[in-house]
Amino acid sequence: MRLLKLENSGEICLIERSRNDIPQYAILSHTWGPDGEEVTYDDMIKKSGEHKLGYKKIQFCGNQAKNDGLQYFWIDTCCIDKSSSAELSEAINSMFRWYQNSTKCYVYLADVSSRKRKAIDRCSESTWEPAFRDSKWFTRGWTLQELIAPRSVEFFSKEDEKLGDRKSLEQQLRDITGIPIHALRGEPLSHFNANERITWAARRITKLEEDKAYCLLGIFDVSMAAIYGEGGHRAYRRLLNEIKSHQLEQVPDARPALLSLEQAKSPTQEVWMVPFDKNSRFTGREPELARLEDMLFSKQQTTKLAITGLGGVGKTQLVIELLHRIASKQMHCSIIWISAVNMESLHQSYLDVARQLGISGCEDDKADVKRLVQQHLSKESIGRWLLVFDNADDLDMWITRIGPEQRSNPLIDYLPKSKQGAVVFTTRDRKIAVKLAQQNVVEVPAMGEDTATQLLEKCLVDPDLAKDRQETSELLLQLTYLPLAIVQAAAYINENTISLAGYLSLLAEQEEEVIDLLSEEFEDDGRYRDIKNPVATTWLISFDQIQRRDQLAADYLSFIACIEPKDIPQSLLPAGQSRKKEVDAIGTLMAYSFVNKRPADECLDLHRLVHLAIRNWLRKENLLAQSTERAILRLGEVFPDHDHQNRMAWRKYLAHAIYTLESNVASNDDDVRVSLVWKLGMCLYMDGRWNEAEKAFVRVIETRKKTRKRVLGEEHPDTLTSMNNLAFTWKEQGRNAESAKLMEDFVRLGTQVLGSHHPHILSSSETLNKWRLGNLAIDNIQT
Repeated sequence: MRLLKLENSGEICLIERSRNDIPQYAILSHTWGPDGEEVTYDDMIKKSGEHKLGYKKIQFCGNQAKNDGLQYFWIDTCCIDKSSSAELSEAINSMFRWYQNSTKCYVYLADVSSRKRKAIDRCSESTWEPAFRDSKWFTRGWTLQELIAPRSVEFFSKEDEKLGDRKSLEQQLRDITGIPIHALRGEPLSHFNANERITWAARRITKLEEDKAYCLLGIFDVSMAAIYGEGGHRAYRRLLNEIKSHQLEQVPDARPALLSLEQAKSPTQEVWMVPFDKNSRFTGREPELARLEDMLFSKQQTTKLAITGLGGVGKTQLVIELLHRIASKQMHCSIIWISAVNMESLHQSYLDVARQLGISGCEDDKADVKRLVQQHLSKESIGRWLLVFDNADDLDMWITRIGPEQRSNPLIDYLPKSKQGAVVFTTRDRKIAVKLAQQNVVEVPAMGEDTATQLLEKCLVDPDLAKDRQETSELLLQLTYLPLAIVQAAAYINENTISLAGYLSLLAEQEEEVIDLLSEEFEDDGRYRDIKNPVATTWLISFDQIQRRDQLAADYLSFIACIEPKDIPQSLLPAGQSRKKEVDAIGTLMAYSFVNKRPADECLDLHRLVHLAIRNWLRKENLLAQSTERAILRLGEVFPDHDHQNRMAWRKYLAHAIYTLESNVASNDDDVRVSLVWKLGMCLYMDGRWNEAEKAFVRVIETRKKTRKRVLGEEHPDTLTSMNNLAFTWKEQGRNAESAKLMEDFVRLGTQVLGSHHPHILSSSETLNKWRLGNLAIDNIQT
């Protein structure tokens, strides 16, 4: 056995002592720092470790041993030659005895400070105690035996000040570790059954998975070879076999003890509270999964991540897949799922979690279960955990106070904090995601066509239906590659035994019929049973949340529903009370992934299926006609005249004016509508889009004829201009006779309204005469 000795000169020497000649010694219990920080056996041989941070602990242990009248001390990092596998295996099997035979065990807590102690002798009144309870030392596998084995255990802060010993701190130690006081006082470990002893280590972690088993060798007084690389489960099975053999040797009738051992839980067993099975249809998302796995447990603090995206894009399914992958890799990670759809589901989830974790007092009607769960998960001693809040979409629940009398704290105040913990949120609202997880936000994008095709094939009873790539591509395009829409379409196709072409034909119907199709209920094991699944229904929650949270954003949504959903200039949107409110409103719609902003031209695009769903929502609320009128009024305000200098401006608005004017929604103000039609026709005419211009001019003329008895009739200047331009349009189309007839009507009416000497009348009369002469010449040539 090697020991360290602090010489009078201050030099620390490494000495060899035979097993039969071991003097009294102190021993250090500590947690290792990052790689390269600890002083190693090789450093001691070469006398090259004084510059390392870990050297401070060696000096502390030597000085403390000297103060206690001990010449020698032992520290694992620099007394074991780990380059020798034989020596390392012997050390692992001897470790418990080395601690047990020590005169003093000093626990050095590098993460506990004693500088602000209120009282020297009363530990319960010391400000270091919260840090003491949360110390990393209580979470490590090897420190379990280092707490139990020695005759004397004393705890020290990072300033080398004594905090107390195992006797004075036994109440705190029992609460932190769950180890009975009798065991802390030295009662033989054989008095505690196998299940109980293994439970002491259940929440502890080790750097190497095999050490989860090896650190229990001394606890059960058994030995076995250390085989790093065999894996944690194999090491644990070997440990159980050794314990069984040992008990059979020591006790003639060991059946009760063996039964206890068979029932013992592995220290690698975790709590699994996820309401969904692994989704066999899950497809793609590998980049997002890889990024999430990289971000989890990557810092020495509670990791918080948020997954955001459009409702139905697959956020929950992504998390389910992530959790199952973590469970297959992390043997000692508890995974807990909380539904944050509303306060009722959230409270029930918290209560279920508290019961599963065995938290005392959770059944009390007056108990704050959220606080109990927070306090439990904040203990470093319970090990690694991952907490999921699914559907964290309600800002009021998370940021503002939630109690009926505004006395309860917002949910964000109930988040547990632990270096071994991670919290994952799923939310439709990117603004909430940023508030909860700051920069750690992962956005779930739309699926690509190949991935969407794979998902469709997995969902169909007859995958051969998707063999026609043209039909499949068209269907997926119509469904905008949205996973929920694909799953819903497949369910409808399966239930009604129709082809992809048949479903496509239904999507080609009027928007009311399409909405009915998208509102079809269907079964999906990967979604909540008490929440409606259809695509159209899914977004109603988001609509309502936006209305309650940002009225201007809701107004924008209603406005956009009445225009073309693509290439929307921000200048077209109604003005808000301030520029900031406009930016916030657009940000809200982007946060819900309803609109995307194109970097090149700052135009907005609205999701096509969302556009349909909003129009349906407005129709059911009897607001569609009102919203359409507002859109026409706004377009009338911003749509420019046909001056060639305005060409770029009118081209940005053309598609939106056409969409809105073609709406079959009844209008209460024909004057506003026809004024916009006239502007539209003039700009189309200037762009040489004769067929579209013709429709606009005809519409103006017909509308004015219907309103002849009103102030704005067919003699209105706009009507006359439309007649004139329509005549020219027909001329461009080769409809000479119709063009000449309309021009004659224009000259006749124009003379009555404007007078025969008006420039427009003179110009049109001259043009009409030229047309007549031209037509006459053509007739003579043909004759």
